[in-house]
Amino acid sequence: MKIAIIGAGAMGCLYGAKLSSVPENQVFLIDVWKEHMDAINSCGLMMEEDGAFNNYGNLNACTDASFAGRADLAVIFVKSTLTREAVQSNIEVFGPDTAALTLQNGLGNIELIGEVIGVENVIAGTTAHGATMLGPGKMRHAGRGMTVIGEISGKESGRVKSICEVFNKAGLETVISDNVVGIVWDKLLVNVGLNALTGITRLYNGQILEHPEIEELMESAVLEGFEVAKAKCVRLGYPDPVSHAKEVCEATAKNKSSMLQDILNRKKTEIDMINGAIVRAGESLGVETPINKALFNLIKFFEKQAD
Repeated sequence: MKIAIIGAGAMGCLYGAKLSSVPENQVFLIDVWKEHMDAINSCGLMMEEDGAFNNYGNLNACTDASFAGRADLAVIFVKSTLTREAVQSNIEVFGPDTAALTLQNGLGNIELIGEVIGVENVIAGTTAHGATMLGPGKMRHAGRGMTVIGEISGKESGRVKSICEVFNKAGLETVISDNVVGIVWDKLLVNVGLNALTGITRLYNGQILEHPEIEELMESAVLEGFEVAKAKCVRLGYPDPVSHAKEVCEATAKNKSSMLQDILNRKKTEIDMINGAIVRAGESLGVETPINKALFNLIKFFEKQAD
């Protein structure tokens, strides 16, 4: 399968590396970070796994999508705030039969990709893997987890089955869901509870549960999101999203959330597509979301300090 990874940050590199380990796959990493792309082309991608570095040298890295050309599958891994721009600027990757898979955080990515290439060409999913960039051509696989993918319609199509098979063959444990929109919301509610709070407090994921006052804020943020999901008639996979968020905190206890990494690196965060999405949906549905609004405003304040 010819695969283009749009956005070669830590997660894009992780999936690109694993997929490139299958000989019949041809994998292209596409990113605007030229130094990073050059390092991969020169020396391969160095990925730290279980305390040791492995070199993945069967990758094609580029800053120009025309070098890759049309792909069978395009996996979107850019920050959600850049989704539409990234798809539009890498349009050479997309042909009439190219499937676009979003494994991004937050809400709205399906619609943004669909505006450019048609929503019928979009597949959605979530990943529970964790990864961190260490420098050009070097990253760490920080945590393992399941990948869940599915058609927006809920139907189990041939293309989803093929992608699932390719991912599993590459060692990326993957299952198909008939409720991928609900799965995206499941992850959103986890991110609503973890990301902004870790960005504000500088705590690792697991440390949230060590501070009752912070844990209470996490619970309130998730419950607000839960009320919004119910008002939208979203079918969630977890009946108790607060307990699920706490389980994720424990399972990823030593991880820095992506939002904390962005704050520390003085980068723009995905707050608009996470807590911000809950606030906007709540406003349209008449559901109060004061905790999410406060978290949103605080992260926006931190972003302004980085300008």
